[in-house]
Amino acid sequence: MRTQLFPPLEANRHGRLAVDATHTLYFEEAGNPDGMPVIFLHGGPGAGASPKHRQFFDPDFYRIVIFDQRGAGRSTPLGELKDNTTPHLIADIERLRQHLGIERWLVFGGSWGSTLSLAYAEAHPEHCLGLVLRGIFLCRDSEIAWFMHGIRQFFPEQWQQFSSYLPEAERGDLLGNYYRRLTDPDPAVHMPAAHVWSHYEGACSTLLPDEALLHGHFDDDTVALGLARIEAHYFVNKIFLPDNSLLANIDRIRHLPAVIVQGRYDGVCPPVSAWDLHQAWPEAEFIVVPDAGHAAWEPGICAELVKACERFRLTGTLKAG
Repeated sequence: MRTQLFPPLEANRHGRLAVDATHTLYFEEAGNPDGMPVIFLHGGPGAGASPKHRQFFDPDFYRIVIFDQRGAGRSTPLGELKDNTTPHLIADIERLRQHLGIERWLVFGGSWGSTLSLAYAEAHPEHCLGLVLRGIFLCRDSEIAWFMHGIRQFFPEQWQQFSSYLPEAERGDLLGNYYRRLTDPDPAVHMPAAHVWSHYEGACSTLLPDEALLHGHFDDDTVALGLARIEAHYFVNKIFLPDNSLLANIDRIRHLPAVIVQGRYDGVCPPVSAWDLHQAWPEAEFIVVPDAGHAAWEPGICAELVKACERFRLTGTLKAG
């Protein structure tokens, strides 16, 4: 079974969808226009999607739909927080599905994309064929505390750079004081803070240092601002969902085929969240990649994601075997 990314391909359709008076979403389609629909949900929140994300899917079989969520990537306005909540994003996915005339689709998401995939599927299970999830993030208090403080147990140098950007008197509330800077209207205030936040996350995302990913993606101005500002916004507001709602509502989607792919040494979204999800959803295929961190581009994680989509293509299920 194939384990390598598919060759680069161009989108065969680009579009913009106004979802309210403020937000307009960028979306694209690639692959087979008459194929099996799959929706790719990017991470962050706020990180945006890239052309490389098309390559997880066989373009002869899949109708590949990718979009940038509110405030992210090529959607406008960049970094906008007004009416930017998880319920809004769920409604956007439904709006896009209806706009494209799709009845049901495979839902694929990693990191924050896994969060949004679960939230969307639990709200609209009737429109989901299955889920491919990577680097599970459930946005519980313990996970936010890990990102803001716990990562220093494994990445002390990176955390030191992250925390020491703030004056010493403000380091007792890293999230609150970063959020204050990231939402300041002055680019001279918010952009440096955004770059420090994004660089911190990128530096902790791979098992081995990946300078190309760090400087080619996480240090990009658009990625840094969207990722840092919107991520902090969602953290401060606990993703705008009731506590533990993703696990509490898992029974709504346990009938759907699913695979959970998790790096053993994921420093950003530690494996305990994937484990807890699997305990609540034992029917889902649970794959721990023994030599990987968080990023989708880690070789072992990338291979398992491609294999999951290939299994679904060949058998209509995401189970191995």
